Amino acid sequence: MRLALGVLGCMALLVVYENQHPAEAQAGTADVMPLLSRASLGSAELVATRGQVAEASQQLERWHQIYRYSSRYGIGSQLARAIHDIALEEGLEPELAFRLVRLESEFKTRATSRVGAVGLTQLMPSTARYFAKGISREQLYDRDTNLRIGFRYLRTLIREYDGDVQLALLVYNRGPVAVDAARADGRDPSNGYDRRILKGYTGRGVVD
Repeated sequence: MRLALGVLGCMALLVVYENQHPAEAQAGTADVMPLLSRASLGSAELVATRGQVAEASQQLERWHQIYRYSSRYGIGSQLARAIHDIALEEGLEPELAFRLVRLESEFKTRATSRVGAVGLTQLMPSTARYFAKGISREQLYDRDTNLRIGFRYLRTLIREYDGDVQLALLVYNRGPVAVDAARADGRDPSNGYDRRILKGYTGRGVVD
């Protein structure tokens, strides 16, 4: 019964979102519709196996999270889904991933900085090539490629700095030389970048 009510609630959210953003919602709807179809068969079918119930619950929760981020940041569901799913695949908390992309590029796929950083996560090609040898600047404008490498880089930094998300973000933004030099001199390495991203954030940065 609870799952059936959850399905109905998700359907209502999808209807509202599709009416407001028909193009963006199409991909998200396609993900959820097979589960909704199965759910509509009735409670007996919904509880046929524990595996099916667990799968349905996980997918509904996943879409709820994607819809929430899409609404909060005013971005299309396809982009929200990519950020959410790729962050989890790379071991990064989606909340931190969305905050990073918002500050770095304002969710603009073709964003380019004055120093040559590109894409959603504002990667320098030289940094990106550490994770993907031979990758070109133009390839870094690809949404999924940029997100995957950017999130992997931040996840790597968090691990290298023993789970210190603040330091990892500063290195992501300023580079290791500047941050490590400031720390060696006993100075605060923060330039405000970390505070802008972490304001109100209570997560660990990474997922197990």
